[in-house]
Amino acid sequence: MPTAPNFRSLPTNAPRTWPWVVLAALLLIAAPLASPAQPSEPAAVNAKLGAGDSIRVTVYQNPDLTTEARISPLGAIVFPMIGEVALDGLTLAEAGARIAQMLRHGKFIIKPQVAVAMLEARSRLVHVLGQVSRPGNYALEDSGSRLTDVLTQAGGISPTGADLVTVLSNRDGKSVKQEIDVPAIFRGGDPAANIQIGSGDTIFVRRAPVFYIYGEVQRAGAYRLEPNMTVMQALSLGGGLTVRGTERGIGINRRLPDGQYSKVEARLTDAVLPDDIVNVRESLF
Repeated sequence: MPTAPNFRSLPTNAPRTWPWVVLAALLLIAAPLASPAQPSEPAAVNAKLGAGDSIRVTVYQNPDLTTEARISPLGAIVFPMIGEVALDGLTLAEAGARIAQMLRHGKFIIKPQVAVAMLEARSRLVHVLGQVSRPGNYALEDSGSRLTDVLTQAGGISPTGADLVTVLSNRDGKSVKQEIDVPAIFRGGDPAANIQIGSGDTIFVRRAPVFYIYGEVQRAGAYRLEPNMTVMQALSLGGGLTVRGTERGIGINRRLPDGQYSKVEARLTDAVLPDDIVNVRESLF
């Protein structure tokens, strides 16, 4: 550890500026001893409290009153001296003000200063279903959570998931259904397309549409249907034609609205639709 300068070793004829040099040296020695400032954690100050949320209540200069509690199904906690306090629907700041008011009116503390911090938010849940890595219920961290934020919490859309995501919301007592093209959010760069998610919303990621290919192709099977896919692109996913296959013998079995299938002779530039069954026939010559 560095040692302080020896004042007695300074010459008597030293310049008048030496006290400032000594002061600077002392500051350099003390600097490593100072503890670095700890970054403050972001808090969802505008979030509304509700049943199931866990909070910590701190009363300054009264550490014995520090309380950690979970808000009951009735929307209240039990706090020392004042008893039951209803906090449902309040922000963290409003909850602190209410507890302070009750402590003051009860003449327990003359000028209470109360802070309420969120430990675990469980009242503001969003439901994520379908083709995501981790389906389930997720707590909204703050009132500004966006669709991509929640999908990230769920591990993202799985490889079998569709680009279009369905969001079911309840706004002002009305059910609202929205279809969001997630890749388009990043292609277009429109922030409005990344909609805000609220408590109680349901996000559903359906399975991506597929088509089937069999016959004289290298790799027959089921494949993900990409937007605006043509028969030629579908053949390339199947590895192309075998030596016995022919481009003139391509047919599609297409599902009709009534559930029946219709056979269609296809060209390479024709579009492939969801659930199409592409059949590559063998060349006759």
